[in-house]
Amino acid sequence: MRHNMAGRHLNRSSAQRVALFRNLMTELFRYDKIETTYAKAMSVRSQAEHLLTIAKHAKTKRDAQQGDVAERRQVAAVLNDQAVVKRLFDEVAPKYMERQGGYTRISRLGPRLGDGAEMVILELVQ
Repeated sequence: MRHNMAGRHLNRSSAQRVALFRNLMTELFRYDKIETTYAKAMSVRSQAEHLLTIAKHAKTKRDAQQGDVAERRQVAAVLNDQAVVKRLFDEVAPKYMERQGGYTRISRLGPRLGDGAEMVILELVQ
């Protein structure tokens, strides 16, 4: 039975899932779009939008320098590359200051040839 088991397991252990999600989010913020399966995109989407919201709110705090450091550390704990963290705060987040949410878009590509998995493009909206 599936009582109180939220989220997709993706046929992986919890450590493998965490590593997969960290890698997908890092690449999403590095390249602004990634091609993956629908299930992985849906699992990563909310976490990626949450990281972008954290980066966005760091710029609006009254004590910007102290808040910025705390938020950078919080995001760096999730993303694998420090250069991507810097890019997220300096380039990506300022573009979405006026937007209240919905920073990502999922576009369907069709089934993958090998196993028929539904492929999508997960991208940051412009």
